[in-house]
Amino acid sequence: MKTTKRDWLHFVTGIVTATVVSCAFHSESDAYTPRDVVASTLILEAGGEYYTGAMEAVHEVLHNRSMKRKMTMPAVCLQAWQFSCWNDQDISKGVAKAMKHPRWNEAMKIVDTAKMTNFTNGADHYYAKYIREPYWASSLTRTVTIGQHIFYK
Repeated sequence: MKTTKRDWLHFVTGIVTATVVSCAFHSESDAYTPRDVVASTLILEAGGEYYTGAMEAVHEVLHNRSMKRKMTMPAVCLQAWQFSCWNDQDISKGVAKAMKHPRWNEAMKIVDTAKMTNFTNGADHYYAKYIREPYWASSLTRTVTIGQHIFYK
């Protein structure tokens, strides 16, 4: 199998992201864990949606991307420009905000569950209906709409 410059870039980006995420979790001033980052992503992306499967669907996308990219779920969450809730957002502030949300315990249960749901039919991308369609949407297969999010694979 031939390794391309793109493959190399993805590999290096994955290592850098994992290193940054790892360092972020080992700072004595931060009181959050990798689980907190994943649960916070669920809350900040879909915590305000009370549609069946809304937060689970975001969790599925995180899981599917982590498998595809061979990265941890927290590393996927914090990859640059992947989830709008972390764009230009301080991790500690985002986690603190999410922990105050009334659905925090529900998000943690989703993170801790041993069985993965499949509300999205294998999606690894989504976007909110109220924004302009992203450039990548036309190259992927639309799987389902849940609440305000349209899912793709």
